[in-house]
Amino acid sequence: MAEEKTDFVIGRHPAVAALRSQQEINKVFLQSGLKSEAIDEIRQLAQRRHLVISEVPKQKLDQLTDHQNHQGVALGVAAFAYASIDDLYANAEKKGEEPFFLILDNVEDPHNLGSILRTADASGVHGVIIPKRRAVGLTSTVAKTSTGAIETVPVARVTNLVNTVNDLKKRGMWIFGTDMAGTDYRDWNAKGAVGLIIGNEGKGISRLLKDTVDQTLTIPMVGTVQSLNASVAAGLLMYQGFNSRHPVQH
Repeated sequence: MAEEKTDFVIGRHPAVAALRSQQEINKVFLQSGLKSEAIDEIRQLAQRRHLVISEVPKQKLDQLTDHQNHQGVALGVAAFAYASIDDLYANAEKKGEEPFFLILDNVEDPHNLGSILRTADASGVHGVIIPKRRAVGLTSTVAKTSTGAIETVPVARVTNLVNTVNDLKKRGMWIFGTDMAGTDYRDWNAKGAVGLIIGNEGKGISRLLKDTVDQTLTIPMVGTVQSLNASVAAGLLMYQGFNSRHPVQH
């Protein structure tokens, strides 16, 4: 489980997703005087769960959310809970599919992690694995950027990524990673039990973790800028994984 502290789910779509999930919510903050269908829906969902609703001035919400774009709503929640590796396998089993995991090597930007979770949800990834140190965890910024995917994609936080990947390999998982030199990602066959490693925004995949990879994949680039944002690279690869696992039926 995540550390016990209060965090905030910020924004209308993330708030609706959290209220519809099993997540523990302590309090609902709504901007006083604000009226819209989305706010009405949030109010009804909160009342159905018998939650305390506080109508507060915009300045108070600005303060609570560290001046993020809260759209007039914030939920005070227990810190986001992390899953176990077994939870990730159970998620795949529940869907009757071979596991497809994303392993993030020290991704530090919360907006990147949120975007990656959003695409992971859309492309059928069964879970995401992140390290405890030198990487962003599940924060309110991640939650807002994920637009609700933080509630549906389990995230495991581990002490040692190299040990975890070696354990996954012992359980029959094939590990892929990104590199400048490798197989063109468009030829990637992601069928079976698959783990995909995405490297740090600046440094790529660390050397020890790269040594665990069974096959490297590269994204060809023809422009002058020879690198992609981590969430964009992850998105391209997740969707190639989706394409090969779920071919179009003609």
